[in-house]
Amino acid sequence: MKLRNLRIDSQPQLMIIPMIDIIFFLLVFFMMSTLYMVEQHTIPVNLPQAAAAQSEPTRSINITVLSDGRVVFEQEELPLQLLQRRISLELQKQPDSMFVLRGDEKVEYGNVIEVLDQMKQAGARRIAVAAELKAR
Repeated sequence: MKLRNLRIDSQPQLMIIPMIDIIFFLLVFFMMSTLYMVEQHTIPVNLPQAAAAQSEPTRSINITVLSDGRVVFEQEELPLQLLQRRISLELQKQPDSMFVLRGDEKVEYGNVIEVLDQMKQAGARRIAVAAELKAR
């Protein structure tokens, strides 16, 4: 009879505090890891700084002029002669498209003006020039 009483008294206890700590740790881990899984769909360029820079709108088409003068339409490199045709095709699909011209700070000014001219000739009316916000 005495053996039975000892077994009943030594029942294991469930410790909930360490389990809650582990659950919160896993929650924070998965939240932080999802932040690094977001893909950037732009070409990395060193943008010049401007005091009146704004963040770009949600739906826009990026046209990037790289430091060596090459032109990239979204993720596709294009010769300057085909840029006007490509913009026209994009405007036929969506006439209210917003174009963001991103020029590297080391690119020659004339190259950016040539791309801007091609955009205007293609019929683009909503054009923004990208810049980084200047630190004060």
